[in-house]
Amino acid sequence: MNQLRLDPLTGRWVVVNTDRAKRPRAFSPPVPVQADTSRPCPFCPGNEEATPPALETYGPEGHWSVRVVPNLYPAFEGDDPFVVTNRGPVFTQATAGGIHEVLILSPDHRAPWPLLDDDQTAMVMAAIRDRIDEHSNVPGLRYSQAILNAGREAGASVEHPHAQLLGMSFVPRELVEEQAGFARFASRCLLCTVADAEENVGYRVVYADDRVLVVCPFWSGVPYEMLLIPRNHGPHLHHSQPADLAAVGRAIKTVLGRLRDVVGDVAYNLVFHSAPYRAPEPYHWHVHILPKLTTIAGFELGTGVLINIVNPEQAAEELCVPGHHGAGAPVAAVATG
Repeated sequence: MNQLRLDPLTGRWVVVNTDRAKRPRAFSPPVPVQADTSRPCPFCPGNEEATPPALETYGPEGHWSVRVVPNLYPAFEGDDPFVVTNRGPVFTQATAGGIHEVLILSPDHRAPWPLLDDDQTAMVMAAIRDRIDEHSNVPGLRYSQAILNAGREAGASVEHPHAQLLGMSFVPRELVEEQAGFARFASRCLLCTVADAEENVGYRVVYADDRVLVVCPFWSGVPYEMLLIPRNHGPHLHHSQPADLAAVGRAIKTVLGRLRDVVGDVAYNLVFHSAPYRAPEPYHWHVHILPKLTTIAGFELGTGVLINIVNPEQAAEELCVPGHHGAGAPVAAVATG
């Protein structure tokens, strides 16, 4: 049965249509990240001269474990203030000052996030926290976006596992829409309510511990989409406690491992959403985990309405981590939240 489901974070509808999964080649095959892998990797130890000097390094002296460097091809660069200029009745532009950095997850070229040990994932999360905190003190910047693109379909252009951090002088539309979603949900925090409701019903819970909950959200727009919610409420990732950040890193590792077990070596995006630096409540920072199994086509581009061909209840049943998931209800009985 086809359904429309509302995403309360953004106010957008998504379509859940499992019949479309029966089409030939419903899932896109993976493609290599790099066509030419013969050249030295700029992110491997010993090739540090291939990148600008490190902004931060983590690990024992003389041997880095996590490294943060400026992006050679930045989307945002420089300290120009945000100035809007009108060039005509419909031509508006602004300066694109800001920061764009690369965070190298580990020295190991073949170790994506799900293959890192818990100490390494905690270090990666600490680096994300530290860099966002640094950005927040730069005059003129308002918001930082942390992302990880794994696989060519997800936007990666270098094989060595890495994330990116972008500090910008404006708040992007996606965050504005999420802030509005929290404001509309006036009774209490939207994601605290989501966490409680999902654990009560149980059948979309993928992973749960005392600090983190991961679900396939009711409004999933792509197959096997997951939403990670820290249990300790707070709007800003960079104000989170080390134990909470370590738990988030560990949970990401675990659920990405389950994703690989279920669907194979799939491309994915990690998107860390934290409130703008000086934004007040309400907000609750979180992580979107977005596998790249299908292609965004004309309908999605033309309407902004995503079509999900895998029921999120079924996805959660397949992905659930033994010993770390809700009691649940039979998937066949699921029709609504």
